[in-house]
Amino acid sequence: MNKPDLITAVAVEAEITKVDSERFLSAFEKVVIQALVNGEKVLWKGFFSAEVIERAEREGHNPQTGEPITIPAHTTAKFRTGKRIRDALNSN
Repeated sequence: MNKPDLITAVAVEAEITKVDSERFLSAFEKVVIQALVNGEKVLWKGFFSAEVIERAEREGHNPQTGEPITIPAHTTAKFRTGKRIRDALNSN
């Protein structure tokens, strides 16, 4: 599902316009990103959590040549699924 599909699905489920759905999703994205930039953990209990992690410099390999390379240290976000998502995926 891409962003336009998500906008449409949210609009249909919430019985709102696509414009309102897009505004909501854009605001949600902006709020989550800003919280992570501020070093906050984002927790939507049962759905997902996101937090900022620091990755140390490490050695890797170029997949095309196999040549060793150094992957620099960087900051990234770590996302985890919540219980409702895990239960839905494993409800077979």
